[in-house]
Amino acid sequence: MQLFPLPADAHKNLLPQDGAVYYHGPIFTSEEANSLFQTLQKEIAWQHDEVFIYGKRIVTQREVAWYGNKPFAYTYSKSTKTALPWTPALLRIKEQVEAATKHHYNSCLLNLYHNGSEGMAWHSDDEKELQRHGSIASVSLGAQRKFVFKHRQAQEKVELWLEHGSLLNMEGPTQDYWLHRLPPTKKVDTPRINLTFRTIAKTDL
Repeated sequence: MQLFPLPADAHKNLLPQDGAVYYHGPIFTSEEANSLFQTLQKEIAWQHDEVFIYGKRIVTQREVAWYGNKPFAYTYSKSTKTALPWTPALLRIKEQVEAATKHHYNSCLLNLYHNGSEGMAWHSDDEKELQRHGSIASVSLGAQRKFVFKHRQAQEKVELWLEHGSLLNMEGPTQDYWLHRLPPTKKVDTPRINLTFRTIAKTDL
């Protein structure tokens, strides 16, 4: 297991094999990140997430929202969401992310974690709607949290800390070979907003 110190080198691939993950560190000042967090917390159309596990409907404490260029349909955990139009704050973040990653995105999934007890289980962002081997850019606002990758076959793990206002970029075949998660923790009692900018491949509606 590798635990990367802060700040990480944005030009260094954090994965030892079968993919590419780059941690850019904070791309917003502390003041900018604070302002964006407050704006998103108030203005985003948050809803508690709904997932289906073994045929059972589960409503999470974590809240989510889905935005994009068009009303894209996006399905994960057997739950389908329709994208809402971009807000000014989201477009501002998107512009900064695209400048840093040199990629363009047409959609964004947001997650609001109220405290450290809320996390995300092992998964890959490999839904059929997404561009295969495309870039997925993850922005963190609020509480600093640990983020973990695990190779599907080798079981090797890579961990890092996601800072307030920071950017993480996953590219290439990462989703084919690696799972990732946000582990729950009792050490965090403040909220975090995560934005993952994505590209929907099938843009015809």
